[in-house]
Amino acid sequence: MQKRGRISVRGIVQGVGFRPFVYARACEYGIAGSIKNLGSEVEIFARGDQFETFLAAVSRGPPMSRIDSVDVTETTADIPDGFVILKSGTGSFSGMIPPDIAICDDCISDIFTPGGRYEGYWATSCVNCGPRYSIIKEVPYDRERTSMDTFPMCRACAEEYGDPDSRRHHAQTIACHACGPSLRLMDRTGADVPCGDPIREAAALLDAGKILAIRGVGGFHLACIEESSGELKARLGRIEQPFAVMVRPGVIDRIARVSNAERELLKSPVHPIVVLEKRDHSSHSTISNLHTIGCMLPYTGLHHLLFSHLSHPLLIMTSANMPGYPMITDTEVALAKLARDADYFLVHNRTITNRVDDSVVRDGYILRLSRGIAPKRTAIDLGPYCILGVGPELNANATIYKNGFAVTSPHVGNVRNPATLEYLQETVAKLSRLLGARYELVAHDLHPQFLSTRFAKEIAAEQRLELVPVQHHRAHIAATTTEPCIGIAIDGVGYGDDGTVWGGEIFAGQVPDLARVAHLEPVAMPGGDLATRFPERMLYGILQDEKCLALLADRGWSDVELGVIKKQVAGKFNVTMTSSTGRVLDAASALLGCCRERTYDGEPAMKLEAVAAGGAAEVWEPVFSNAGGCEILSTRALLKTALSQFSQTPPSDKNAVRNIAASIQYNLSRGIAALAIHAAENDDISLVALSGGVVANRAIRETIRSEITRAGLTLIINDAYPPGDGCVSFGQCVWAGSLAKTGETGIHHR
Repeated sequence: MQKRGRISVRGIVQGVGFRPFVYARACEYGIAGSIKNLGSEVEIFARGDQFETFLAAVSRGPPMSRIDSVDVTETTADIPDGFVILKSGTGSFSGMIPPDIAICDDCISDIFTPGGRYEGYWATSCVNCGPRYSIIKEVPYDRERTSMDTFPMCRACAEEYGDPDSRRHHAQTIACHACGPSLRLMDRTGADVPCGDPIREAAALLDAGKILAIRGVGGFHLACIEESSGELKARLGRIEQPFAVMVRPGVIDRIARVSNAERELLKSPVHPIVVLEKRDHSSHSTISNLHTIGCMLPYTGLHHLLFSHLSHPLLIMTSANMPGYPMITDTEVALAKLARDADYFLVHNRTITNRVDDSVVRDGYILRLSRGIAPKRTAIDLGPYCILGVGPELNANATIYKNGFAVTSPHVGNVRNPATLEYLQETVAKLSRLLGARYELVAHDLHPQFLSTRFAKEIAAEQRLELVPVQHHRAHIAATTTEPCIGIAIDGVGYGDDGTVWGGEIFAGQVPDLARVAHLEPVAMPGGDLATRFPERMLYGILQDEKCLALLADRGWSDVELGVIKKQVAGKFNVTMTSSTGRVLDAASALLGCCRERTYDGEPAMKLEAVAAGGAAEVWEPVFSNAGGCEILSTRALLKTALSQFSQTPPSDKNAVRNIAASIQYNLSRGIAALAIHAAENDDISLVALSGGVVANRAIRETIRSEITRAGLTLIINDAYPPGDGCVSFGQCVWAGSLAKTGETGIHHR
């Protein structure tokens, strides 16, 4: 006897080839019925002898789908013979459009198959790959609600779209030479460059040393060969900043050491930039003067075609926007803003609806949450309220929680300027519309002057919502675990409860009740933010002695400059106090001459890490004290030991400098771990959560892990979100939801 039923499948079921997958299974198992996309769910009416087998297959879904629930109910609806894909309707908005997906091997094969329909076509894709979030306007996900709506399918594409045996069956991005988006090659004035093949000509220009602005999936990159990297850095004014490279697959092992896990990640549907250790730390120094280099493989048809004509093994491929600013997506804007930086522009005419930067991963931890990973959807129970987390100031994104799921946007940038604030506002509006979100709580950073805080207050005022301020480092821990824990938050900056700058914090308790129980020694930041730009100021803020002044004098500081900073610190004029781990690393970098002026975010600490990578650490005894109910690790004692050793080291002894750098990192890490271990013993807690931007430093992270594990404790780091500030908006939602569960918010408790 045939079984019949209505099957409702919820989750990420659009933009992943779900409908053609179900159609194929229905044909395979002799099932009659229909499937309809309703937004974040699909509705299936089915009948047949193999109903249960069909149901099991549907419940697994295609590879890119994420199934939340499968509900089967009886139905008396008429189900005619055959199986059809019905026109989409409107339903729930609990799911999400998947991130953009790197081109699959089958489509790459199509591009390079002589005589095929897709031979040489740059925008080739199928149900398993191609743009998704970057082109979506509204849900349900259908061609007419994406930026592909301006490219009507030709007859051949329409036939393939309707062919159940094709992997482009109902592929919303299907396109070819005859009907799809096209390319143009322009000079910096916007004039077309006469050529038969824009990609071949672009490759020739790159081989000749020219710099090109290339419009990709989520925005513009600036590209050039290695020999032109110095010129590109000069044009951008980023002489010291390392660039990422796009590499031929067969070349990457000659450049860097690649583990099996890293190789799989490079080739995954995400195709992120993976930060790898160079085989020779001093190699490719014009690209990166660190011991690491960010590498990615070609992830679009355009990239593969470009490399097929290119004679060089790699291309610098860096985002064309200024650091911290939004990706440039519009061709006219690119021509206006990049005319001095790029010689030529390779562009397409498909609208980028949502800008998306490249994701960055190191050692399996996400450093930038973006293309291929975000929008990121996480199942978590934060209660009944819809919550918006607007994020921090730096490396920001936004998170919306609704009905058991938190959705985090792609990387937004540094919300320190009107352009990035506007992008944050656009991102929140777009995600809210796609999710059908109506907020009840708005969580934001504790810092009263952040633009993101101002944005949160404006939303709350307009919609009469409750605001939930969340201290920066507690948000870090909340993003890591809601279990009772000792939380270690180590980063550059975060507004503390006492109005000072925190960043080396130990907490004890359970979200939303985390008590600060230990921290790094509060030290002076002479000139506030000026001390982050010129880390020698930070060095004096910590040491404040004659030996430090003598070192600065040897470095060229005038008597007037030395007198001013001495009086400034003594009089506490324009001096901020900080317990930041990042500022200690900055000071150490300045001490050893690794970096005297910061020209990009994280530069002093990254250069210190690069020097330390070749060194051998020795044990220095940490110095602890107690004040205000907290245990404190002395960073002044740490750097005094380092200065003592450095002052006895000949400038030519590079190995000794490497050893001192390694010792600073090692002993700072041991001291931080000791604070956490002491707190765990005092509070009888065995779980330790580690978060913060400094976690990206392998030596520091692994030393802390080793010390914590040796003490018999369990260390956790959230590898699903960045350990840096890219996790904060998610942590803000977790904190607000947890607080609401306790009834401690002003909102009526459900």
